[in-house]
Amino acid sequence: MTIRLVTFDLDNTLWQVDAVIHRAEKETRNWIQPHVPKYASYMNPENVASLRARVLEEDPDARHDVSALRIHMMRLAFEQCGLTPTAADTKAREAFAVFIQWRNTITFYDGAQDTLNNLSQRYQLAALTNGNADIQKLGLDRYFSFAISAADVGSSKPGPEMFLEALRRANVSPKQTAHVGDNPIDDIEGANRVGIHSIWVNFDGKTDQVPAHATVTDLPSLVGTIASLSAL
Repeated sequence: MTIRLVTFDLDNTLWQVDAVIHRAEKETRNWIQPHVPKYASYMNPENVASLRARVLEEDPDARHDVSALRIHMMRLAFEQCGLTPTAADTKAREAFAVFIQWRNTITFYDGAQDTLNNLSQRYQLAALTNGNADIQKLGLDRYFSFAISAADVGSSKPGPEMFLEALRRANVSPKQTAHVGDNPIDDIEGANRVGIHSIWVNFDGKTDQVPAHATVTDLPSLVGTIASLSAL
């Protein structure tokens, strides 16, 4: 059946995310230091774990909303460092603005944008992410018709909710859809469970047995791979 919709994971599929998050957190800490001087010493591993547990107890939905989780944790931490609740909330949101700016400052993998441009002329494209990358800030809205995050549907991949919402928005069937991602569980198993064609992006040439319908080791190969799936 002809492929009409191609959905993409973002982090570690279109760019390497670990260095991005590391830099974003560093820049955020640098911003916080003069505003909440006690923060650096307070945020030891034990307190971080305690804050996370408290946030998830107070707001279980934050498990699927990494932005809300980060803001809530910073707000509680700032209160523990002596700020009033109102001041802590204000500073947490200001600090998050710094974080999200750097979180959306990325370097695309080789061929990513050319591949997206090529595919967007043949299929409808959509982004499905457990994270909080912003396709508009990244300039990806020129390729993607829409983006769905775990926060939008209250559930993370490999749960079916994000995939099903993409099918609904695009008005296509699972067999008319291919999903591209790097994570064997979140992306490949998640797509497979819904009946969507899964394409594993395996940059490192891992030998793991991943039950994907197709595997690529570079992004430009997706053009031919998706065309082949469409011809089945």
